[in-house]
Amino acid sequence: MISFEVFPPRTPEGELRLWDTLDRLAPLQPGFVSVTCGAGGSAKDATIGVLNAIAQRTTLTIAGHLTCVGRSRADTAADVARYWEAGVRHIVALRGDVPAAVAGAEANGRARFEPHPDGHRSSIELVAAIRRQAPVEISVAAYPEPHPDSVSASHDLDVLARKADAGATRAITQFCFDTDAIVALRERMAGAGIGLRVVPGILLATDFDGVARMAARCGASLPDSLAAHFRGLEEDQTTRKLLGAIVAAEQVERLRREGFEDFHFYTLNQGELAPAVSRLLGVRSAA
Repeated sequence: MISFEVFPPRTPEGELRLWDTLDRLAPLQPGFVSVTCGAGGSAKDATIGVLNAIAQRTTLTIAGHLTCVGRSRADTAADVARYWEAGVRHIVALRGDVPAAVAGAEANGRARFEPHPDGHRSSIELVAAIRRQAPVEISVAAYPEPHPDSVSASHDLDVLARKADAGATRAITQFCFDTDAIVALRERMAGAGIGLRVVPGILLATDFDGVARMAARCGASLPDSLAAHFRGLEEDQTTRKLLGAIVAAEQVERLRREGFEDFHFYTLNQGELAPAVSRLLGVRSAA
């Protein structure tokens, strides 16, 4: 199964790009398309707006992201109810991160997470609350490389086990260019008896500087070879898109050889790369 992630647009041009992306993704008949929410809860209303629009205009199965950031328990319950009314039967439950502009940035450029005074303090609590309220599928994040706020990889594994116990049904990995780390995560989960299906998250990237900023926030390492591939192509978008597709395709092929069957693509609202990489998985347009 393949699935895709998109984010709510902030400009009219971005809205056109989003719908162009969805038009390209729909014929691939993905298992679902997830819609993110902004850091600090800044795009909560935009998320539900996009989910409603997709439900009304397409036959795509939709999943909505939900975080703990800036939400009381009552807010979260209301969000779950709104998702249900919009036809959402799948929630991607995340703790979430606060933008540096909202809370004091630390030395690494990230901001310290502080839960709402009456909110859920972790993704574990969030998953449990969703499970009590609605019979939805719940995907959670998994980290092949340690989470920036984690004390160790074993701590991350314990958190993942507790999310499974709370009611999660799928683990989607943070994007990670170290394929061996993704394989190792699956093996550690199996050894710990964590029954969640591991879905590699694949970044469809065309802008190395943007990828570097994202990697710094989430603790993902970047291989030197990736920087070398994109060096000097700042003004050559066409070649950058080709490289982005090649990098993703090579990782997907390696993961397939390791036995992975499901893949979740972080599209960054760029629909050109997804059909090409999907073809390597034998996925053809239904159109």
